Amino acid sequence: MQAQRGHKSVLGLKALMWVLHSERPLQDEELCHALGVEIGSTDLDLENTPTIRTLLASCLGLLTVEVPSSTVRPVHFTLQESFSNNPDVFHNPHSTIAEVCLTYLNSESVRDLSPTLDSAPSTMPLLEYASVCWGEHARREMTKNAKILALRLLDRFDGHISAQLLWLRNSRYTDWSSLLSQVAGGPVGFTGLHGVAFLGIAPMISPLLEMRKWEVNGANFMGNTALTWAARRGHEEVVRVLLEQGGIHPDHPDREYGRTPLIWAIMAGREGVVRILLERGDINPNKVDTGCGRTPLSWAAESEHKGIVLMLLERRGINADHPDREYGRTPLMWAIIAGREGMVKILLEQKDVNPDYAHPKCGITPLLLAAVSGHEGIVKMLLEREDVNPDRADTEYGQTPLSRAAAWGHEGVVKMLLELKTVNPDRAGTKDGWTPLAWAARNGHEGVVKIFLERSDVGNDGVALILPEPDHANPAKANHPGRAPLPPWLSRPLAALRLDPFRLPRRAKASSKNV
Repeated sequence: MQAQRGHKSVLGLKALMWVLHSERPLQDEELCHALGVEIGSTDLDLENTPTIRTLLASCLGLLTVEVPSSTVRPVHFTLQESFSNNPDVFHNPHSTIAEVCLTYLNSESVRDLSPTLDSAPSTMPLLEYASVCWGEHARREMTKNAKILALRLLDRFDGHISAQLLWLRNSRYTDWSSLLSQVAGGPVGFTGLHGVAFLGIAPMISPLLEMRKWEVNGANFMGNTALTWAARRGHEEVVRVLLEQGGIHPDHPDREYGRTPLIWAIMAGREGVVRILLERGDINPNKVDTGCGRTPLSWAAESEHKGIVLMLLERRGINADHPDREYGRTPLMWAIIAGREGMVKILLEQKDVNPDYAHPKCGITPLLLAAVSGHEGIVKMLLEREDVNPDRADTEYGQTPLSRAAAWGHEGVVKMLLELKTVNPDRAGTKDGWTPLAWAARNGHEGVVKIFLERSDVGNDGVALILPEPDHANPAKANHPGRAPLPPWLSRPLAALRLDPFRLPRRAKASSKNV
């Protein structure tokens, strides 16, 4: 390839570098435009853009274009392996790609675009890749020239289309795009400082703060500071650099959900960031979010990250049994709702955790939650404790754990509860008057009905009158005349009531308040 005459040698090697080091497969038009950029130029020159035919010819058959996706890829996977084993073939490939992307974004043609566009113009096929991926390349390698080009872009980042495209293409966890529609001018307040924190480019923090006197605690329109973005994205080095800045407020909640950087890091499972934040003495590990009133431990308990829960519990003064304000659920209850047996085990080992805590309004207990959701392992752990009442009913409907398990057809839980002498198998609800057998029959759970009918201490008068037809076995379906109305906790699966932490409405009250 190097022996080719003229520009073909350089073009072929550049094409290979891009294809082998890009963050995602590139389409033919994206690659051609990337190879036509002259690093450091003030505007785009489309005459420099090679055709895909010329590009492929320069690569001597090592690259091919897939049909119908139009993506350019190595002709064989062994090509990628070969260059991976020889990393010195290309000099600073990621920094070179970053410089091309930044030159593209700093060009007059791109700077003149409206920052409110939600997609790149067809005449600028490299714009989306450059906007979304330049930071990934810069984070891996950062030359002096790349830093200069980055500072030029970041100086006016909140008014640049690349900030908008970066924002929109990273909306996996929450509907940020709908928030943008509420704000004229794109992601207002999403400054260069927010941008490098979002992208995780730690070496750019100090130069940015020196270039412009940005407020280190400044928030964008969602109320997120640079520290919040770095924490929720898991950029540990950026978090460290920001925490070293004078006047930083490490416990400042965002405006949209009222969550601190610590809570965001916990929700995203960023264990390293959580450790860094907890090492500081000016961060309150019990500080609740202002939206739902949940503590950091409450958020951690429903996750799968045991290390974070253990770190929190190691802190002095941590409140392991604090119920949230919005739903009245303790961390233990959140762990049960999510079915986290490991978390439940850890929390039950804490002396200040009440395993028989009752919701202040409706009397729901951890065992009731475990029974209705059918988590047999959690039910077993709770029943092994002497301080848990296995027949304790809620105060709103008078339903026991056995009634709830029977209503949902959880045979394993029903069997465990019926093995206990302290559980009344024929206890009726105080509001509807239905027994566990009646609920099982009403909802068509034949296996559970059979278990009850084999017992001599369970009355079955009138059960045949409420046995449903096969297509009415779902408890969420409409009631039949003369049958007791279904309470909210039986009207839909518990999974539907579980709160997704990245899609939580600001004030999501719904009927889940009784669960």
